[in-house]
Amino acid sequence: MAKPIKITETILRDAHQSLIATRMTTEQMLPIIEKMDKVGYHSVECWGGATFDASLRFLKEDPWERLRKLKDGFKNTKLQMLFRGQNILGYSPYADDVVEYFVQKSIANGIDIIRIFDCLNDLRNLETAVKATNKEGGHAQIALSYTLGDAYTMDYWMDIAKRIEDMGADSICIKDMAGLLLPYSATELVSAMKSATKLPIQLHTHYTSGEASMTYMKAVEAGVDVIDCAMSPFALGTSQPATECMVQAFKGTEYDCGYDMNLLGEIADYFRPLRDEALESGLLNPKNMGVNIKTLQYQVPGGMLSNLTSQLKDMGIEDKFYEVLEEVPRVRKDFGEPPLVTPSSQIVGTQAVMNVFAGERYKMVPQQSKDLLSGKYGACVKPFDKEVQKKCIGDTPVITHRPADDIAPQLDKLNAEMAQWKQQDEDVLSYALFPQVAVDFFKYRQAQQTKVDPAAADEKNKAYPV
Repeated sequence: MAKPIKITETILRDAHQSLIATRMTTEQMLPIIEKMDKVGYHSVECWGGATFDASLRFLKEDPWERLRKLKDGFKNTKLQMLFRGQNILGYSPYADDVVEYFVQKSIANGIDIIRIFDCLNDLRNLETAVKATNKEGGHAQIALSYTLGDAYTMDYWMDIAKRIEDMGADSICIKDMAGLLLPYSATELVSAMKSATKLPIQLHTHYTSGEASMTYMKAVEAGVDVIDCAMSPFALGTSQPATECMVQAFKGTEYDCGYDMNLLGEIADYFRPLRDEALESGLLNPKNMGVNIKTLQYQVPGGMLSNLTSQLKDMGIEDKFYEVLEEVPRVRKDFGEPPLVTPSSQIVGTQAVMNVFAGERYKMVPQQSKDLLSGKYGACVKPFDKEVQKKCIGDTPVITHRPADDIAPQLDKLNAEMAQWKQQDEDVLSYALFPQVAVDFFKYRQAQQTKVDPAAADEKNKAYPV
């Protein structure tokens, strides 16, 4: 029996992260919240991912303050965040006590749903965050990074869905970060996972390859429960399908979600000038708005493509672009066929660049490649290529246990290190994730509070070196 489709709105997180480098400010968000709260969304994704780093680093805003303000405004709508498993919102794993405290404070400050993922789909890297979310009474959603490859059979997806249910998660998200999921494949995947688990299934994709709206249509017909969409001014391109378009597409059918199109129109009218400003300032690159079918050809996410381009430019080997693109799948295969999502996408991409640049495969090996091959990120779905592993890490011991088991508790030490800056409990978590960026922000905050310029505050704090 079909039921109305539910929608998670991404304009306050993934949409502006994908299109304008996460630069939407809290001040730009607040005036429209009252209207957004009336839509009836399943949830609004508004925190986590890169928003935390960007708030501190570029916007000089406290991300915790943003969350509290959003919670005050959204009286009827659940708030959702993206959480990188044991890496929290950073790029390397943290001790369990930091993960638990971050979950606790996220929920205390207003988050209802925590979407937790791991770049390798290693469920051991998600256990602590899921248990902590359950303990705090939040909704724990495990996101599976969707990718293609020999190992990723329907049996793989069905088996991992069952294991997620056994872990105590509340729902599953298929996280298609590169826009690789095609319409008829979505029918097959959603049907298979629905047969394996009773948990609700949500689908997240990006429009990069031009397939996303059709993929949503087939997924909804196959029984997916929730889809991620973005209001039209910040939809399409490297973002998500447009909310209004999907609502309209299902209008009058058994999947009709019943949202008020006039209200959605008013919300779109609010965001449109923000998009125009971003286009005018160059913050929004029109290239990010188009379709890039090479995503399907090379299975490389849009963000990774632009990253490769700038790496090659810096190294003066732009003419090697296609050689690098062809090397990416080979490196990925050598490295156990991981999904290409932060940070595995950067590791595989950088190694491909190094291989082409050096003219010899694995002559130059960055530390992150060595860490991956020695098990420090967790287990890949397939074994590493033995010869490649030997060439890159020699006789370095390879761990097979959960990487975080090797990390001693960190909270007390972190609290001691940043005690002089602490104005709220949450400050220690900002410091844990981005120490230097957080201290720069704390100095700025102090300067604002004492109405002196940051340079003077700097002088004052020289007595307390960090």
